[in-house]
Amino acid sequence: MSANDYNDDGWQPVTRLGRKVQEGDIDTMEDALNSGLPLKEPELVDQLLPGLEDEVLDINMVQRMTDSGRRVKFRCVVVVGNRDGYVGYAEGRDDQVGSAIQKAIGIAKLNMIKVPRGSGSWEDRSDRPHSLTRRTKGKAGSVEVEVIPAPEGLGLAASDTVRAVLELAGIENAWTKSHGNTRTTVNLAKATFNALENASQSRQPSTHRGGSDRADADAEAEVSE
Repeated sequence: MSANDYNDDGWQPVTRLGRKVQEGDIDTMEDALNSGLPLKEPELVDQLLPGLEDEVLDINMVQRMTDSGRRVKFRCVVVVGNRDGYVGYAEGRDDQVGSAIQKAIGIAKLNMIKVPRGSGSWEDRSDRPHSLTRRTKGKAGSVEVEVIPAPEGLGLAASDTVRAVLELAGIENAWTKSHGNTRTTVNLAKATFNALENASQSRQPSTHRGGSDRADADAEAEVSE
């Protein structure tokens, strides 16, 4: 399944960032992330990152007791990426499995990050960005995941869940360590994504914007997903 299967050809942007993308003022995902404007529309991600792939990591039935009786929903854990440095992660819940997957994919696009790739292993002399530039850690619940740069040719020394997140991010070679209740797929996937996000934020300069831009961003944050 392609994440772009949920594209809306009749997209009409409702945020400032969306209008900038549609008008061509912003034409790369990196510029969109560095703009300081909130990412609130999945369609603009489709515009800037065509060919996104997605993978469903877990589907779980969640039951909840309400005044009207027992309600059943499905929780889906999804990761999306272009295998070239961009990846997003999200969970979605709905009464139907298909709707939960679609909702999770839309949210994952809004959580898109750029992963700083390179050749960070002391054993490696490659000029190709096939691994991380530095080791990084992420945590979710009781699970902690550490991703360590590895030389070209090693591959991904990781479990299936961690491997899926790293592959869609464009990481081809890495060692990984995990601690905690790693049988919980949602926490294992989220910890891996958080590790990549921590690596991204450690290299991302702070963005300074004027008061009017901050007001625009606050207003756009109220726009419905």
